[in-house]
Amino acid sequence: MTPGRERRPSRPPRKGPAPRKESPRKPPATDPARRAALDVLRAVRERDAYANLTLPEMLRNRRISGRDAAFATELTYGTARAQGLLDAVLAACLDRPLAKVDASVLDGLRLGAYQLLRTRTPPHAAVTSTVDLVREDGGSHVAGFVNAVLRKVSEKDEEAWLAELAPDPDTDPIGNLALRTAHPRWVARSFAEALGDKGPELEAALRADDARPEVHLLAKPGEISADELAAIAGGDVAPYSPYGVHLPSGSGDLAESEPIRERLAIVQDEGSQLTAIAATRVPVEGDQDARWLDLCAGPGGKAVLLGSLALLSGATLDAVEQAPHRARLVERVVEGLPVTVHEVDGRESGLEPGYDRVLVDAPCSGLGALRRRPEARWRRQPSDVPELSRLQGELLASAFRLVRPGGVVAYVVCSPHLAETEGVIAEAARRCGADIIDAREFFPGVPDLGAGPYVQLWPHRHGTDAMFCAMARKRADGRV
Repeated sequence: MTPGRERRPSRPPRKGPAPRKESPRKPPATDPARRAALDVLRAVRERDAYANLTLPEMLRNRRISGRDAAFATELTYGTARAQGLLDAVLAACLDRPLAKVDASVLDGLRLGAYQLLRTRTPPHAAVTSTVDLVREDGGSHVAGFVNAVLRKVSEKDEEAWLAELAPDPDTDPIGNLALRTAHPRWVARSFAEALGDKGPELEAALRADDARPEVHLLAKPGEISADELAAIAGGDVAPYSPYGVHLPSGSGDLAESEPIRERLAIVQDEGSQLTAIAATRVPVEGDQDARWLDLCAGPGGKAVLLGSLALLSGATLDAVEQAPHRARLVERVVEGLPVTVHEVDGRESGLEPGYDRVLVDAPCSGLGALRRRPEARWRRQPSDVPELSRLQGELLASAFRLVRPGGVVAYVVCSPHLAETEGVIAEAARRCGADIIDAREFFPGVPDLGAGPYVQLWPHRHGTDAMFCAMARKRADGRV
């Protein structure tokens, strides 16, 4: 025997066949709720999908329901809504620019960071589940990276991260509130300008906009009352709209709701209902009030309400929509109502002038409905607004050509941005020979409407989207 080396013991003789080795256990499937949330976030990034349309369909297709569906909804909407805040925290935990991180990995990091900062998920579960998801998609080589970054995120809670990262509230109050409420700075600034406030009311508006909203339903006039709909749907009658019902957030898949299946109700924010109702309340001059026009009708929510009210009052409604697929949506939802859909450009519709009422629910930045479209705040850019304002002005010019002298044009946008609201309607009315009407009296019972003559609704004041509404009556000598 060689000195210094031990002799290995001899193997015992085999007494039978060698035992079979157990194959490695397959890791458990990733959590279906978190998987759905990550897949929706990826669809939003890769295909410009809308989370509020993609998620319900995915939950149905994957048969995710109950608590898992509620958790998937919270993760998806919450992560999309808080993207700017999450990115600021993640950037502080990285040794490279955020833009250098693989996009699919960044989706996972955002999902994990949201759980750590804004849910009660235990840190270990948030980190481990996210690492499992990313490993499943990208392989083991990214798992360690994600694990390390999320563990850094977990070292502080949201308030501690904000204390470190948010701008000084004394020198930059808008920037401070923007980060704290997960809004782009330019959006927070537009809210501040519309409110005339950089302090407590701006904070209240931004925080309301950062909260998950209630679901609002419209009880179709002449089909079902708000009281009946509330009883069937398990909601509460809306405080201001005579046709509105509020449901708690997270009310499940509304497509399966009986009133919606039976076409007795549709999902529609109470603010949208109020602006459409107001458009029918403004007195027109003369005896005629039978021809109404919805100049920007897709996807059809306000056309349903206007068409239902037209049916009750003996009027007819023409609904204009340029995009073919949206025109088909309008046709489906107004079936059975005195509504004719025209697939044309509202700026050059070719329709016969002489309408008594025209609603211009114009395309806009959508800054007033960010709480319902969680990813929209990060998609829109300040450079979008001038082009939208030009389009809004062109649509208003068309509306004033089509309305008769003494008739009324209602201008509505889901935005508080001053460049899309007061400036657009004031210039259009001046050019087209119309008088601005104080719109507040046509919102009876709605408080805090300001000094007029315009109405600006707010989530923190009224529980609605931030809808803007202006009314103008064409003068008998109005120029076009």
